[in-house]
Amino acid sequence: MKKGAFYTGEYRNVFKEYGYDEEEINQKIEDAFQTIFYGPEDERFYHEIGDDMACLEDTGNNDARTEGISYGMMMCVQWDWKEEFDKLWKFAKTYMYMTEGDNAGYFAWSVQLDGTKNAYGPAPDGEEFFAMALFFASNRWGDGEGIYNYSQEARNLLHDCIHKGEDGNPGQPMWEPSNKLIKFVPGVDFTDPSYHLPHFYELFALWANEEDREFWKEAADASREYLKKACHPVTGLAPEYAHYDGTPITRDNRHRYYSDAYRVPANIGVEYEWFGEDEWFAECADKIQTFFCETVKGKNDLVYEIDGTIINEKALHPVAIIATNAQASLASKGKYSKECVDLFWNTPLRKGDRRYYDNCLYLFALLALSGNYRIWK
Repeated sequence: MKKGAFYTGEYRNVFKEYGYDEEEINQKIEDAFQTIFYGPEDERFYHEIGDDMACLEDTGNNDARTEGISYGMMMCVQWDWKEEFDKLWKFAKTYMYMTEGDNAGYFAWSVQLDGTKNAYGPAPDGEEFFAMALFFASNRWGDGEGIYNYSQEARNLLHDCIHKGEDGNPGQPMWEPSNKLIKFVPGVDFTDPSYHLPHFYELFALWANEEDREFWKEAADASREYLKKACHPVTGLAPEYAHYDGTPITRDNRHRYYSDAYRVPANIGVEYEWFGEDEWFAECADKIQTFFCETVKGKNDLVYEIDGTIINEKALHPVAIIATNAQASLASKGKYSKECVDLFWNTPLRKGDRRYYDNCLYLFALLALSGNYRIWK
């Protein structure tokens, strides 16, 4: 019998399993939402634009990114905040969506807070989160008109992601056709391990255009196998960027366990929670938690080579490390699962200029560990 939440409909409340009060858990999540979306000026990073649009600001770079907008949409659909979801989506479609040139059909990855584009290229992690959040919105709230016909918007986006460059459709696809692996950006021949979300692709295989469903099923299998190559066999750590064979990209220090890569333990946790068919994900989660709770205990806010060698530099996003190590407990069966969850519970939201990335991953971890990061069918 298959055991993932996709099959059982059951989601673990890891906090409750470890003795936390359910009312306190829900309050902690609500407080985090309120802080991020409506808190004091120096703590929130959700900004409303007029009456019907909003963005999430990358406070470290003073821009709005498809990463953040799509993350915000996923947060909102999970917590049943439809009004905020729609405002974020309208901002994305109004200011980020590209309608001409090779990248028509994609979203500009960075814009200024007034919507002016900083770039005319996309980042595929935004597109995959947009599509998944839109499908969930369709299933949870129903499709509306125009850009709020969520499922149609998702299907159109996924079509372009894999069919650009075919039959007169200009540009480059976001997934490499030969191996079904997501690219770092279209037009390059390498990837980012933290972009690999096989648990999303399994659902795309159900809800994308019918002719594309086999592709997404193969992409899910390909990404599962890819993560096994990219994550270090001893530490479980992944590099920021890597070749299609899993070997790290060595330029610009992208071979290290650094900011992007912190998302990999979180993704491993959700993949195991939702589909739970491959015990490698549990084993990798155990390795990551063992590395942080044993090998570098007391030094878990630094930069590391993926083999565990410590680089004596402070991590740019130390709260993100704590949050995603805890989220790995959805998969972990090892002795450090509770220690990671307890550390996360007792860590507050980050303040200051770099709060955006840390607190996005913090809120996802709260949702996931409380059983509130769900598949909406």
